[in-house]
Amino acid sequence: MQASVKLQEKGVSSQQTMYRILFIIGFVHLLNDSIQAVVPAMFPVLEQSMGLSFTQLGLIAFALNATSSLIQPLVGIYTDKKPSPYALPIGLCFTFFGVLGIAFASSYLLVVVSVIFIGLGSATFHPEGSRVAYMAAGKRRGFAQSIYQVGGNAGQALAPLITALILVPFGQFGAIWFTIVAALAIGLLIYIARWYSEQIRTHVQKQEKPKQRKNQTSTHRKTIVFAVTLLVFLVFARSWFQAGITNFYAFYLIQQYSATIQQAQIYLFLFLAAGALGTFFGGPLADRFGKRNMIMLSMLGSAPLALLLPHVGATLAYPLVAMVGFIILSSFSVSVVYAQELVPGKIGLVSGLIIGLAFGMGAVGSIALGLLADSIGITNTIHFTVALPLIGLLTFFLPTDQKVAEMNEPETE
Repeated sequence: MQASVKLQEKGVSSQQTMYRILFIIGFVHLLNDSIQAVVPAMFPVLEQSMGLSFTQLGLIAFALNATSSLIQPLVGIYTDKKPSPYALPIGLCFTFFGVLGIAFASSYLLVVVSVIFIGLGSATFHPEGSRVAYMAAGKRRGFAQSIYQVGGNAGQALAPLITALILVPFGQFGAIWFTIVAALAIGLLIYIARWYSEQIRTHVQKQEKPKQRKNQTSTHRKTIVFAVTLLVFLVFARSWFQAGITNFYAFYLIQQYSATIQQAQIYLFLFLAAGALGTFFGGPLADRFGKRNMIMLSMLGSAPLALLLPHVGATLAYPLVAMVGFIILSSFSVSVVYAQELVPGKIGLVSGLIIGLAFGMGAVGSIALGLLADSIGITNTIHFTVALPLIGLLTFFLPTDQKVAEMNEPETE
């Protein structure tokens, strides 16, 4: 009761959506992921300036993903136990020095070390960024995660523009401009950290330590473990599909339609930009129609369109690839919220699993698809890639939103 009064005195309600905080954390997510996008965008520049092999470039990508994605669950576990508001700006300080290192790196080893710094900053940011979005959501959790995630997707979509406008004209030293981006993100995150600290003093403890669940039987616990495992697998499949389109579809376009590299980039930009829009609209739709239903729709709704993609001409591929991106990425933020409700009180852990580990496995998928392309050709690889959304049939085995709510219903006093 005292906590409720205190919240009212502060003008903050656990049911109130804090739009200012959501838009700031979403914008910082854009800044963070645009900096991450600098690394793969620099590959052609580094290949020319340092004479790197494709294997060396692949190791740079692995260093980025191993640190930025695969260790996110560990960060999430730690911050679930000990929320760390100022880890947000501190993490972006690592990113700042990583970008600075890339701009001045004179050897391959220094590039790898710099990329690891960028990855560490990103790994620190994402779980705590998801927690901020959760805290600021009020009743609109799907909408809140959409705002947060669309920032990241938009940042990734900037990669083709970063390459064309900054890195090609200025070369490796052009990365120095992104220290300004990192500095802006640090300043905004200091503001977010102050707000976050205030929430810890008021009502965050109530969110992080939920009441004992009355229905947590052994059967329900097994259902939750199965649902989380299946959800992670579905996100794996979606990440592999996205990796196949963003990394290999351009080669298919060049081979089948004699497209230039610049023309192929347009298709990828349409896929990613439409995907960012889908991420934004997916959250509010999930708030209205259910999270499990939205995950199902995004996978199965995109499947027939994806299967058509290799069989239409170059002109029809423009709207089709945009439609596929919009639909399949509409569940990006929804997956996070659904996982948070499956395992309440473990916001950092589930965010790390869904955003970090599962997304990082997309990078592993890139390696697997690359090996597949070398073995069976780019055409057959694309045919395999566009069939991946059919795995969405497994969403029928996920518990409904109503079932999840019943299993996690708090004990009445």
